[in-house]
Amino acid sequence: MPGLVIVGAQWGDEGKGKVTDLLAERADVVIRFQGGNNAGHTIVRGDEEFKLHLIPSGILHEGTLCAIGNGVVIDPKILTDEIEGLKRRGVGAANLRISANAHMIMPYHVLLDTAGEARLGSSKIGTTKRGIGPCYADKSARLGIRVQDLLDEKILRKKIMAAMEPKRQLLRPHAKDPDLDLHSMTEEYVTYGHRLEQYIADTARLCWEELDAGRSVLFEGAQGALLDLDHGTYPFVTSSNPIAGAACVGAGVGPTDIDEVWGITKAYTTRVGSGPFPSELEDSVGDRLRENGGEFGTTTGRPRRCGWLDLVALRYAARLNGMTGLVITKLDVLTGIGPLQVAVRYRHPEGATFDEFPYHQSVLHRAQAEYEELPGWEEDISSARSIEDLPEAARDYLDFVADFIGVPVTVVGVGPGRDQVIWVSEQEEKALEAA
Repeated sequence: MPGLVIVGAQWGDEGKGKVTDLLAERADVVIRFQGGNNAGHTIVRGDEEFKLHLIPSGILHEGTLCAIGNGVVIDPKILTDEIEGLKRRGVGAANLRISANAHMIMPYHVLLDTAGEARLGSSKIGTTKRGIGPCYADKSARLGIRVQDLLDEKILRKKIMAAMEPKRQLLRPHAKDPDLDLHSMTEEYVTYGHRLEQYIADTARLCWEELDAGRSVLFEGAQGALLDLDHGTYPFVTSSNPIAGAACVGAGVGPTDIDEVWGITKAYTTRVGSGPFPSELEDSVGDRLRENGGEFGTTTGRPRRCGWLDLVALRYAARLNGMTGLVITKLDVLTGIGPLQVAVRYRHPEGATFDEFPYHQSVLHRAQAEYEELPGWEEDISSARSIEDLPEAARDYLDFVADFIGVPVTVVGVGPGRDQVIWVSEQEEKALEAA
């Protein structure tokens, strides 16, 4: 896997961290290419649980370089706390690299994010209020503060002044907030620069050198395709592009450096925050999925909205990302729930049906899923390690999804542990070799 992109195929929270952690054993570099600490990846190692927000999921592997790419926005307090938290648990950060071109989340970004959500009231987007959107907005407006700016106090001070000037009106209610004092802010961020300097690098060149040497680079995305700023359920989206094409921009590599794209999906669907959700279940089945799947946000702790697997949206995500493989996580959560439903088309209240994901938000917001019914299973599948170990109904479920999407299933998750997976692609290779 010289260049493999891992992306979320739904509205985020699909289990990308676990998959990246598993693949990192075989990778030379793992680079995160977008998003910020609004994302959260949970990795289970034995009895230990690691919750990562900025540091790539490969950090638990001593021999793997882990990079935060230029497309990520970084809250330095969160990052330094995360580094120290890992060190306290015996995980070093010597293999961490941070792009000098990544943008910094500043205190005024967090204030603006929180105030913006409050102004929207019932129409709020449902952001994590971590300052992600305002930081990306400053980046586009060429008012951003980059990691490299932390290493030059004079430049940093000038850039903070320039960035705050057009925001004075919006920040007026917070004029006396000590976090917005120019001198204090400059000193604080220069201190962060000293703490992070040892990790700052040209991460794009790092990727080029590894790829040119024939080594493997794993590109790790955050959130999911349906939260993409351009192609997701706008305006209920994130502020970056969590699709495979953005791996090139956010890591600094060319399109021909990408060999494989694996999309991660749960065996059902979840969403955090506001926005359309055609297959949402607001009943006891939805509650059961939430409880069995532990569907509470890694970053916010918010309960996730739950529903049946939406194949219309999943097929759309497959096309957006050019997926070559599909990873289906949390198949075990469906055990004992039957019959199962999968969304295969949408119906508008006025009668029109849609086999493809609607481009118009007015249609999508009122669309309701229509389902195909599939048999469920009662057997415990948490110890399954091959496709043959699964009950027939579970195998049929996976086959139906793969056939509908047009992308082969490569990995299946049957529990939270890192060993609770089925490597479908490897089994197929072994079968072909035996034949």
